[in-house]
Amino acid sequence: MNVKYTVTLLPEAVADLRRLEDFAIDRELASEAPDWATPQRALDAIGEGMRLLSWSPYTCRRAELGNGRSRELIVPFGSAGYIVLFEIVDDQVVVGAVRHQREEDFRH
Repeated sequence: MNVKYTVTLLPEAVADLRRLEDFAIDRELASEAPDWATPQRALDAIGEGMRLLSWSPYTCRRAELGNGRSRELIVPFGSAGYIVLFEIVDDQVVVGAVRHQREEDFRH
């Protein structure tokens, strides 16, 4: 039986995505050879990675912190990547945060 999960982003996760996009734009502005497609490619990679959550969220690793239902989706991008933190509740996947792997508050 195939279970379809509904993926919902909490407002904090939406704010994270906006912050990550702003950071990527600022980084390109500061670059001597900016690649203006990079911020969109990063968001596309995160979105593509999150598609997995609608059909197979249990394949993602358990998060170190959390209540036992928390999991992490690793989204490779460039020399690092992103971590999507989420919980599975029945047939719902609730995304609570999105972080770059090199952020100071990222714990592995």
